[in-house]
Amino acid sequence: MKSNSADGSPASDSGSHACLDGPMKVIIDTDPGIDDSMTILMAFQLPEIEILGLTTIFGNVRTEDATRNALLLCEIAGHRQVPVAEGSHEPLKGEEPSIADFIHGSDGLGNIFLPPPVGEKMDKNASEFLVEMVSQYPGDVTILALGPLTNLALAIKRDPCFASNVKKIVILGGAFFTAGNVNPAAEANIYGDPEAADIVFTCGADITVVGINITTQVKFTDADLSELRNSKGRHSQTISDMCKFLRDWHVQSEGVHGIFLHDPVSFAALVRPDLFTFKKGVVRVETQGICMGHTLMDDGLKEWITSNPWTGYTPASVAWTVDVPGVLSFIKQLLMKP
Repeated sequence: MKSNSADGSPASDSGSHACLDGPMKVIIDTDPGIDDSMTILMAFQLPEIEILGLTTIFGNVRTEDATRNALLLCEIAGHRQVPVAEGSHEPLKGEEPSIADFIHGSDGLGNIFLPPPVGEKMDKNASEFLVEMVSQYPGDVTILALGPLTNLALAIKRDPCFASNVKKIVILGGAFFTAGNVNPAAEANIYGDPEAADIVFTCGADITVVGINITTQVKFTDADLSELRNSKGRHSQTISDMCKFLRDWHVQSEGVHGIFLHDPVSFAALVRPDLFTFKKGVVRVETQGICMGHTLMDDGLKEWITSNPWTGYTPASVAWTVDVPGVLSFIKQLLMKP
């Protein structure tokens, strides 16, 4: 069933089934990260998705650790041939990055300390790889951005045609008309590099953004985690082992007996947009002061008499509502797939 967007227009369901022209070409820009790892393993389970590569960024772990984990995940999934390109080690301003190892463990994978990967990263860096792939397949490459947006901003700076050549950018980030999770103003991915985020949101690309106002509505309870562990899913044991650390952090920090599924929900918005409604609006990011990292959308409720910093930019599709049971069912189906 196709849902309607919040402004009354149908929500696109392109990508919810296999494309007529073949699998959807996707690059995942990622900082794995436990919920990133869940998402990457889910993506490898879908024949409708062709993963062109993984690009890595700081956030849940430092960039070099994200690269190691990305290589490991490709090997765990049985896709060692998928290229991994290492991205920026710091935000655009060159500041020390914020690292969330207290949420994901020192290894980023819940302190399960897997053996090092056999494969090696590419010689190209992430922004070079992004530009190369988008140029090679103009209008066909979708980017799923699960961490700070530094690599994408660098790709936009590197190639003036990048924004027009990319098919779509789906972003996990922001907190729309709700509190952040780093502080009351900001969500972690956007706070990690607000300058980069504002460059991406104003670049003119076709952007879908899923904020934590949506992702915190979807969680695995302790019962769901037990169901996952007891399933015959190909990766269920590995994921369950990772999730123990994340679940304990949720209990201690949030009082939540379970885990929020931030990254998997964003992946669902990519391949099952029919499970969401979206509202169009220009998004800008505050880059300084106490509200640094705040995402603010012009929701179109007022016609402005004079121009302002939101004027003249391409609106993004901001996730507005979510079919929680439908998304949970979709995530479980992939995570528990043999």
